[in-house]
Amino acid sequence: MKRELTFRREVRLRSLSAVALALILSGTGSARASERDEKEPSTSVVYVESNLPDNNSVLAFRRDDDGRLSKIGEFPTGGKGVFDPSLQLGPFDSDQELVTNAEHTLLFAVNPGSDSIAVFQIQQDGSLTPVNGSPFSSGGTNPVSVGVAGNTLVVVNKAFDPVRPALKIPSYSSFRILPNGELSSQLSSVPAPTKSSPSQADISSDTRLAFDAQFLGGFLQSFVIEPDGTLTASDHLAAPASLPGSKAAPLPLGLATHPKLPILYVDFVTVSKIGVYRYDSAGHLEFVTSAADSGAAPCWTRMNSDGTRLYASNTGDTSISVFDTTSPLDPEEIQHLKLRGQGNTFEIELDPTGNFLYAITQRASATTALGQGNTLHVLRVDRETGKVDEDESPLEIKVPNGVRPQGVAVVEVISDSR
Repeated sequence: MKRELTFRREVRLRSLSAVALALILSGTGSARASERDEKEPSTSVVYVESNLPDNNSVLAFRRDDDGRLSKIGEFPTGGKGVFDPSLQLGPFDSDQELVTNAEHTLLFAVNPGSDSIAVFQIQQDGSLTPVNGSPFSSGGTNPVSVGVAGNTLVVVNKAFDPVRPALKIPSYSSFRILPNGELSSQLSSVPAPTKSSPSQADISSDTRLAFDAQFLGGFLQSFVIEPDGTLTASDHLAAPASLPGSKAAPLPLGLATHPKLPILYVDFVTVSKIGVYRYDSAGHLEFVTSAADSGAAPCWTRMNSDGTRLYASNTGDTSISVFDTTSPLDPEEIQHLKLRGQGNTFEIELDPTGNFLYAITQRASATTALGQGNTLHVLRVDRETGKVDEDESPLEIKVPNGVRPQGVAVVEVISDSR
């Protein structure tokens, strides 16, 4: 009880300190805003992975002020995606297939069908140029997620490619990101339990820890990212706590770490709840509570830069739920929005400006007609409430039947308008 009170007091003190700092620096903040206004106008570029089984690629789209998307181009990754028309759980249940570095100068993309990672330099107009030597070995089989911690790249290798049934051992690997964007030789490799279906390389805000949800295994795994880039696994796997009134096992999938506090949010897919965990410097996780999600099967999640709103992608009913996390240990759902069109909601990402949320949908159910459901949604975020609204119809991602585009990454670039 004493530990709980101490933690909550720390949360309150940090929140009060942030408010005080904002008041003290309000003049400076206004000056910086004026400086930005004088710079060249900017907009955002949204990247999605086509996941084509033979010629994987990254699709780039420019967003205008009204939220409309226009295609910039398609950039081959030099590898293969994953193809599985059976609609089974596992092969496509992952996040962070596309990520950028903190400076938004490099884009990393998985090639899950050919065991490699593509690395691109991001140009000022949003186009992509492969770095020398790309793609690079993923250090395992069937890479599905990447996370950037400073100059270290963490890779999750799922080992669940339906066209390669002999794959058995999932793993985690790490690499040094060299100044020119190339990846060093492999720094570490840590095996995961067979058929556990690891899914995400979620990096803590201080870049010292990495978290993963072993979806079908039902566990949460954590790692310390050592100064040399190697991974040290936590000495225990954290199993989601049994939840009152839940008959199904609360399988974990989407993860989001709080940007300012040692808190991890976890989607419990099978029971439609958002779990809340505290963690320490060694990555040890302690379950705190869970919050009900009125959507069906939350699978992916993102948090805004202030840590005051959490967004959950509900695959079961193609919706987005918004949670108020002003009290970080006690999330409260404030909105449930059904998206337009067909398909099932998968990965989501917030715009660097905080004004938009992007969601990719896939044909993940037989109730969606073959060739339908692969779309990219643009949702406008209300800056006062954090709620979202979909003004425009989703953009169709045109890929062959059975292919399922995945992953969303967003950067801010110089606008074409003058």
